[in-house]
Amino acid sequence: MGGLEDEEPASKRMKVSLEKLKGLSNGSAVVERLGGSSRDLMARPLQSEGDSGDVIGTKGVIRRVEFVRIIANALYSLGYEKTGAYLEEESGIPLYSPAVNVLMQQIHDGKWDESVETLQKIGLPDEHVVRSASVLVLEQKFFELVERDEVTEALRTLRTEIAPYHINEHRIRELSSCLVAPSMRAQVNSYSQQSAKAKARTQLLEELQKLLPASLMIPEKRLEYLVERALLLQRDACTFHNSLSNEMSLYTDHDCGKNQIPSQTLQVLQDHDDEVWFLQFSHHGKYLASSSSDRSAIIWEVDLKGRLSLKHKLLGHEQPISMVSWSPDDSQLLTCGVEEAVRRWEVATGECLHVYEKAGLGLVSCGWFPDGKHILAGVNDKSICMWELDGNELEGWKGQRTLKISDLEITNDGKKIISICRETAILLLDRELLIDKLIEEDQTITSFQLSRDNKFLLVNLMNQEIHLWSLEGEAELVTTYTGHKRTRFVIRSCFGGLNQAFIASGSEDSLVYIWHRGTGEVIEALEGHSGSVNCVSWNPANPHMLASGSDDRTIRIWGLRGVDAVKCKNNIEQYSNSNGGILHYSNGNGNGGTC
Repeated sequence: MGGLEDEEPASKRMKVSLEKLKGLSNGSAVVERLGGSSRDLMARPLQSEGDSGDVIGTKGVIRRVEFVRIIANALYSLGYEKTGAYLEEESGIPLYSPAVNVLMQQIHDGKWDESVETLQKIGLPDEHVVRSASVLVLEQKFFELVERDEVTEALRTLRTEIAPYHINEHRIRELSSCLVAPSMRAQVNSYSQQSAKAKARTQLLEELQKLLPASLMIPEKRLEYLVERALLLQRDACTFHNSLSNEMSLYTDHDCGKNQIPSQTLQVLQDHDDEVWFLQFSHHGKYLASSSSDRSAIIWEVDLKGRLSLKHKLLGHEQPISMVSWSPDDSQLLTCGVEEAVRRWEVATGECLHVYEKAGLGLVSCGWFPDGKHILAGVNDKSICMWELDGNELEGWKGQRTLKISDLEITNDGKKIISICRETAILLLDRELLIDKLIEEDQTITSFQLSRDNKFLLVNLMNQEIHLWSLEGEAELVTTYTGHKRTRFVIRSCFGGLNQAFIASGSEDSLVYIWHRGTGEVIEALEGHSGSVNCVSWNPANPHMLASGSDDRTIRIWGLRGVDAVKCKNNIEQYSNSNGGILHYSNGNGNGGTC
């Protein structure tokens, strides 16, 4: 803070805020001058500064002086200049000390030498900060001289004023190049973004604000930042937050409750003739693909009211279909038969476009490269193969790269391939560096899923645990989820909800389990299926839509209850309008079997 005591009322003192200084470069005067000079402006604490007893709030941690100054700062930022001035006057607490007001006025007027002198007297305890701030001011002086073609004076400023500070020798050479080779000016200015045109005097004040202690120059919109942080912390601490709406009230503490978690069966799909083994929503959430031991896959379409209807039933496999994979643009779908072939289908027509096979071998998994021009498949000889869409095999990775029952993932940049290479190990194969990394588990791995941001891996184990691994840097086990049942079958889990803040999983006890991703707490166990729930998929475009597939041959679509579903619909429609035109779907009443 720091500054002289004021004898004039606040309404007559100079008020300078960065918002008000936006037009300074055009020479317009927006600030009253402060009489006198910067002589003897050694800063002293602002009124009440440091008085540990002058606090407000029930916890005794908010200093009254800081609180009032931040409110005044907010009032000026919002354009309430008279109100801000009255607050300063009535409280006796100035927003800025007279010394800081003088400094800001001098920068506004382009009085660079006086500005440097004021910086020396303003009472900064850190000499390095004083020197760095002085160099910033002098660089502005230098660039404005260059812009006016006053080269001799600019050279003198560089040699006798900037260089003696010895802040950055490389920077001195850059500035010199502006004078020696005028053609270099644009390059230096572009690099530094500090030309007189690109950096107005207002921007100089913004840079000084970042450099000087916040007690001297409060960051702009500091109150807004603090309130936003408080709201976001409340939202992040809300176990059940799963709403697309950005509306949060300042009047009450934020608490969603379980009503934002999909927990009611809205629709039962009954078009498979046998156990449902795999589910996956498309990237845009418009389709759901399912596969079954009945050797068929079905593409379901989600309408704008959140109802699903059968679009295509895909037939042709000779074995049960173990998994499906959507192309990056959702226009095509891969299906993989158990140790058989991979088929590529056109979503619009349901036509089979190509069949990928290996002579004498069976394929066990499939996936798309991010470019949509290549596919991968795991082979039952424990290798991984890569094809162009027309079936031309490009390369393969032999050795123990995958198992007969395996998942397959490719990272968004196409650099890493992830598969189960041993019963207790997951392989992270770096295609560029040709480096293999392993995630080792103590128990047999049955399935896994990669998070949308590629930073986490969800691993299902035979011992009825689900492990969340962080893939950033060295792989690290983050959270363990328990409660579901698994004794005989492959049970799959998934990330889901807003920002993938939840984990959902099938279970052999016919329930669908939902955990909070961060805490590992079970928050729902959904009843409805009459057989083992093998797989789940959360709609990536609608955090309130969850699908589950079961041995009872049905797919259940879960959504919000009652009035919450109506609110959800409005929120999702608003979200879609502000999200680049991508369609998002809301939950509605069921259109299939009865619940």
